[in-house]
Amino acid sequence: MKVMIRKNRDGVLSAYVAKKDLEEPIVAMERAAMWGGRVTLANGWQLELPALAAETALPITVEARRIGEA
Repeated sequence: MKVMIRKNRDGVLSAYVAKKDLEEPIVAMERAAMWGGRVTLANGWQLELPALAAETALPITVEARRIGEA
């Protein structure tokens, strides 16, 4: 699914899923660099993000895979 990852003015990362009209903060990351690992959203969704360079500029739209719920 297409997911837009962005950072707000306070530095909080969030994920927006347009197809679901869902925007949730990212509350946990499997890897410090975020890319190539799982992230957990505030609603419990877990998404596997593609492997990208750590310095990838935000906002960015990526193809992510939903793993499940916490």
